[in-house]
Amino acid sequence: MAPIDPHSFTDSAHPLTTHISLSFYFDFSSSAIHASALLSLQTTLSGPLHLDARSISVVSVLDPETLSSIPFSLSDPDPIKGQKLTISLSDKSSILIIYSTTVSSSALQWLKPSQTFNKTFPFVYTQCQSIHARSVFPCQDTPAARICYTARLNIPRELSAVMSARHVDRRQPISGEAASLPCGDDLWCAEGRVVEEFSMEQPIPPYLFAFAVGELGFRDVGPRTRVYAEAAGVVLDAAAAEFSGTEDMIRQGEKLFGPYEWERFDLLVLPPSFPYGGMENPRMVFLTPTVIKGDASGAQVVAHELAHSWTGNLITNTTNEHFWLNEGFTTYAERRIVEAVQGEDMATLNIGIGWRGLNEEMERFKDNMEFTKLKTNQEGVDPDDVYSQVPYEKGFQFLWRIEREIGRPAFDEFLKKYIATFKFKSIDTDAFLQFLKANVPGIETKIDLELWTEGYGIPPDAYEPVSNLYTKIVSLASEFKTGRMPREDEVADWHGQEWELYLENLPKSIEASQILALNARYRLSESKDYEVKVSFLQLAISSRCRDYYGEVENTLKEVGRMKYLRPLYTALVQGAEKDEERIFAKRVFAETRECYHPIAQGVVESIFSKHM
Repeated sequence: MAPIDPHSFTDSAHPLTTHISLSFYFDFSSSAIHASALLSLQTTLSGPLHLDARSISVVSVLDPETLSSIPFSLSDPDPIKGQKLTISLSDKSSILIIYSTTVSSSALQWLKPSQTFNKTFPFVYTQCQSIHARSVFPCQDTPAARICYTARLNIPRELSAVMSARHVDRRQPISGEAASLPCGDDLWCAEGRVVEEFSMEQPIPPYLFAFAVGELGFRDVGPRTRVYAEAAGVVLDAAAAEFSGTEDMIRQGEKLFGPYEWERFDLLVLPPSFPYGGMENPRMVFLTPTVIKGDASGAQVVAHELAHSWTGNLITNTTNEHFWLNEGFTTYAERRIVEAVQGEDMATLNIGIGWRGLNEEMERFKDNMEFTKLKTNQEGVDPDDVYSQVPYEKGFQFLWRIEREIGRPAFDEFLKKYIATFKFKSIDTDAFLQFLKANVPGIETKIDLELWTEGYGIPPDAYEPVSNLYTKIVSLASEFKTGRMPREDEVADWHGQEWELYLENLPKSIEASQILALNARYRLSESKDYEVKVSFLQLAISSRCRDYYGEVENTLKEVGRMKYLRPLYTALVQGAEKDEERIFAKRVFAETRECYHPIAQGVVESIFSKHM
């Protein structure tokens, strides 16, 4: 008997869950979900069953056939894994758990009407990656345990729901269907409530479980794609325009990687507090509104989430220690889709920005080189604390190295075979390497596979991209050191990615006067592209150019995307002689904390604890 995942209490000796039936009553007044979860196991079990739980209140565990009580216990909380829910079974293959979520649920963000676009109705959504599904329902919260599920969501009639599942029905509540729930039948069937039903028939890891409930509208942008957002014309219209080319990307993905297995590829643009750029929930990708840039370049985030439909969702890492199998493959696949749809120059810019980011992560982890590896040891480590670009960009570089060695046509055939072989399975790095060596004989004599997967840092055969545009931008950035800014004719055709690459390659410590001059000419602090704005503001902070601290504060209060919060808060508090900046950062966070998702709150607090 042993755990199968350093982030889960799931025991290797216990049968895995195959299906969960969920009933949720949404109580917006108390920011709680009153719920039941019916878990079906692979086989019958006599003895203890260990499940993961966090910040939930378990009322009872029942035999679903007789409704008789089953003994259970909850351990003291572990700071990373939460609580171990131990259920004592006697020749049973299913259990019914009655519980409620609490305000401390790390997956859920409840937004007041004032925090939404229309300011009229509340909103709630989930973010379950990496280990937060356990705060929505008790489960074996490991990617090794793939589940199918059905769900009934009881919500106020004015609102609607979406899920990472097929929508089945919107109907009136039925008396008796909530008899065992903490809310009881009276609340379930109260005036003004409706039930939305969903079904996910394909097995997914628990971190891909997702829902959102709010005042939602939608626009159709393709035969398989509908864009959802808060029901405000300006948001929906901008999102529909930004993602109008989605069907072209799906078709390119199918050419490269085989059939799209999930039927629908819908998109939900969430409120600005969403902590990630995108989340690849099957059938219903979640997106930050910061990807709507007005020039269709935000579609690159969609390309990444689409690529997950094959790598990550179809084939999943068994644990977060092998996260590169999700993200390295997906970054490679994203860039192949971008190259096919937007051209080689755009894909090369994307690679160049990633290369710069990978080198910066080496600096971030210089005192903890374990997390510069692809295959990591995460025992006792919160995956949110070590989330980085390493699995994305070093993983991409590894696959790109293999492509260069065997040629693109051969690598394309290998990829298709890999996806067909392991679809709807969870695998680890060793399984991938065995498959690679079996299908590309002799590859281990050409590439040091152990160095790439278990070695520290960036291997010597990694590759900085080369193109005329990339080289020109990096060259212009190096000339800034001598005081030369790019001329307006040199940047006339630049969009967000070109500026992002330029700013990322500027020296990190330059004179405040140079920052002021650059912004006077190009107004980068006012950019509608947050990648550009945040890159510029990082430079302003590192140069102690306090003229832009007001814009730093506005940005930290406008968005909750961790890609922006992490570097800005870190730049403010890291290093010597930062007393004024630290006071500033603590004040901004105190005033804004409740607007951030709980995952983002934890990340900022960990930055403060490290540097203050």
